Amino acid sequence: MTSRIKLFFSYCLFWFSFFVIARVIFLTYHYPLTGTMGFGDILLAMLNGARLDLTVMGYFSLIPGLLICLTTYFKPIVLDIILKIYTGLMLFITSFIIVLDLELYTHWSYRMDATPLLYIGKEAASSGDFWTTVIMVTFWLILFGAFSWAYIKYVSKRTKNIATANWKTSIAMLLLTALLIAPIRGTVGVAPINTGTVYFHESNMFANHAAINVVYNFGYALRKLNRLSYPENYLAADKTQLYFNEMNESSGETVKLIDQDQPNIIIIVLESYTFRFIEPLGGLPGITPNINKLVHEGVLFDNFYSSGDRTDLGIVSILNGYPRQPKGSIIKFPKKTASLPFINKTLKSRGYNTEFTYGYNIDYANFKSYLSNAQFDGIAHSQDFPQELNTSKWGVHDHFVFDKFLDEANQINSPFFKIMMTQSSHEPFEVPMETVIEGKDDVSKFLNSAYYTDKSLGEFIDKAKQTDWWTNSWVIVTADHGHFMPDNPGNSNADRFKIPMLWLGGALAKQDTVIHSYASQTDIANTIFGQLGFQDEDFMFSKNIMTRDYKPYAVYVFNNGFGYLDSTHKIVFDNVGGNYLMKEGATTEKELELGKAYMQTLYSDFNKR
Repeated sequence: MTSRIKLFFSYCLFWFSFFVIARVIFLTYHYPLTGTMGFGDILLAMLNGARLDLTVMGYFSLIPGLLICLTTYFKPIVLDIILKIYTGLMLFITSFIIVLDLELYTHWSYRMDATPLLYIGKEAASSGDFWTTVIMVTFWLILFGAFSWAYIKYVSKRTKNIATANWKTSIAMLLLTALLIAPIRGTVGVAPINTGTVYFHESNMFANHAAINVVYNFGYALRKLNRLSYPENYLAADKTQLYFNEMNESSGETVKLIDQDQPNIIIIVLESYTFRFIEPLGGLPGITPNINKLVHEGVLFDNFYSSGDRTDLGIVSILNGYPRQPKGSIIKFPKKTASLPFINKTLKSRGYNTEFTYGYNIDYANFKSYLSNAQFDGIAHSQDFPQELNTSKWGVHDHFVFDKFLDEANQINSPFFKIMMTQSSHEPFEVPMETVIEGKDDVSKFLNSAYYTDKSLGEFIDKAKQTDWWTNSWVIVTADHGHFMPDNPGNSNADRFKIPMLWLGGALAKQDTVIHSYASQTDIANTIFGQLGFQDEDFMFSKNIMTRDYKPYAVYVFNNGFGYLDSTHKIVFDNVGGNYLMKEGATTEKELELGKAYMQTLYSDFNKR
């Protein structure tokens, strides 16, 4: 009996040690962020994280505990073989999750959940740098191999000396295995342990993230992958309705910046175009010389924010006026996207021809289903270009797409609504242009790709100015989302979501104008409609930002949290920890809860679709 109990505890200790070392690896890999914590916070991350480590250890030890119990009358070789197979398989999977999380956190700033499963396919394969992939796969195999060796040396050897036993041993082992419910539940309270339980820092999200067991985080998200819903009691219903109505009430009287009744409308969505690229927005000099010049020919909005942080989230915010959700993406649910309003559908009912053009593969992130629901008159994607132009890992490079977009505009009947998306400034930042921004690091390559996209945009605008349709056209240049580079770390950081919005075209009544009001991608829809003389109430999250009594604010949403911004407030709330990461400018409970009212309205609407 004693030998079996020792084997059981050795097995539990093996997995606990594995997860503790995994946390040390995470802290080491992200040493610049770890350096912001201090020794005390590092220790607290280890101690708090140990609770989730024990939970996953409990789950992983259940089957071995039962095997030790059920093989009481078998020869030890049987137990040894079964445990080796089970442990090897679990090590192989968990090592992969741990290593993948190391690199994903660099880009996403949150611990890996089920999100990668939503992007399996070309989009997942195309995002990685070759040598980074080689290094991470090598590290994965080393981690797997090292702990496989440790298991054989320190745990597996204990099975060789186990003798057959009697029913008393089976009962004792069964009771011992049943005790695993304690670390699995992780608490004596009413609610079992969850990710938020291990959060300990009020403002340093990396410190909290370091305490998370990523295997637990992934497993929990996977279990809820097909049951995405949001709490209806996030904020009281009466407050939600009252605050949301106050935030969005307006007389509808619009300041007109467009002097045409039915202009052609073009939306150009630039991939990952953070404000850091653009000097007039306080960004780096020399990255976007064309946009810097065009700013003086149009109207620039200098407090404009993306709703989310990925392309599939950004396009829904722009085209449907629908905010990013804290978990998942509505584009993955065709039934829900079919119920959304679309800018192109509204304009089509008013006599517009509508087209969507991009260089991506149409199978990316369920775009095929999404664009089918949109019902554009015409859709062009990577497969509609000659094969020799599909040279990017994501599809077709920007200047080819701009050329096609121009040809389409020259052939379509006015009035038209056209939207296009660029892609060359996406990782791995490889562009068909002689290098302008020198450097082999990711930031330099990113800036160089942004320069290329700006060059392509400038050439398109120059050619468009020579067409017959330019004088009656309104061009809106914006981005699908911001980026953590350069100098925008942290997924809750407002700067990570700040993007450009620039209006151009012959239909503009004003030039060289800057508008400072806070606004978001979701506001594009009703702002367009307002310039045309109407509003569409189906776009319930979209505000006409050119009304005279517009209440300017922007809400951005990150992984399980949100930020609320206006000229005097910066409020950031983390759903997992249930706490405010920032409360700048807030002096009353109502000021803190405006963002919650916005999110509760989104939750309720999403659940009903």
